[in-house]
Amino acid sequence: MVWLDQSQFDAFAAAGTNAHRLGSSSGGWAERLAEDVLLSYKSESTLADLLTGMEAYCATSGWNPARVFTRFMPTQNADRVSPELRSGDATLPLTTTVTETRIRYGLDFGAGYSHGLFLDQRLNRAKIQALRPKRLLNTFAYTCSFSVVAAQVGAETLSVDLSRKSLERGKQNLALNDLPAVGHRFVVDDTLELLPKLATRGERFDAIILDPPTFSRSANGRRWQAEHDYEELINGAIDVAATKCAVLLSTNCTKLDVMALEKMARLCIKTKRRAADYLKLGTPIDFPPGHGASALWMMVR
Repeated sequence: MVWLDQSQFDAFAAAGTNAHRLGSSSGGWAERLAEDVLLSYKSESTLADLLTGMEAYCATSGWNPARVFTRFMPTQNADRVSPELRSGDATLPLTTTVTETRIRYGLDFGAGYSHGLFLDQRLNRAKIQALRPKRLLNTFAYTCSFSVVAAQVGAETLSVDLSRKSLERGKQNLALNDLPAVGHRFVVDDTLELLPKLATRGERFDAIILDPPTFSRSANGRRWQAEHDYEELINGAIDVAATKCAVLLSTNCTKLDVMALEKMARLCIKTKRRAADYLKLGTPIDFPPGHGASALWMMVR
């Protein structure tokens, strides 16, 4: 088990970030989420190690969480459930607010398996801020964290997701940061069906986020499987990519690593008779090798 050292913990605090990992192992991890901790585990033995490690970490660091939640990670997505409160005040709301570089995001431990912010995308959110795009397309947007950071630097955004509830949480994230609703669209739709419509309408974007789930099913029964459908997704994104467009390719599918994403992207960009460069940012310091999504930036010329 690898735990964050005190200097790293202090560096996050100085940067205005209170949502990050505290420790990781092959069987699970501990996340700090403002004043709470979430322990994610694959086995009871891993949970025991996490609890023991957290106790020791708190003793040495002097930081103690208000609540501890636990989340079992099953092999089948259908078996996923919301985190459970293990210790702390049960009368407190299951919602909370965290900060990442002083940007605020609302979390909900009772909304399902995922609380609302993917911590492994921290560097990619920072990249969007550095790029300062004018128009961002955020597909599979979930709670719209990429739209929030783009809006912070003045971009217009289009957030697309199959879940209306997730997009409503995205609107709340904009409001949490005092960002006006004007210039930000939220569309409940299947991304693969929407992309050709956007292309036909002549819509173009200078930043595009492609971070789909490994598996999902739309309301009309259409199945999405990353390993089979990602190439179609990239092709659709290229059709709405403006000149000098930055496209984030990201996935948690174990069958698609960074090399596989780049190989697929190169084939798609050649087929579309465009050109691109490729940029790998790596993973945040609180994510050991092998943890977090595989991610690659395709910089379309």
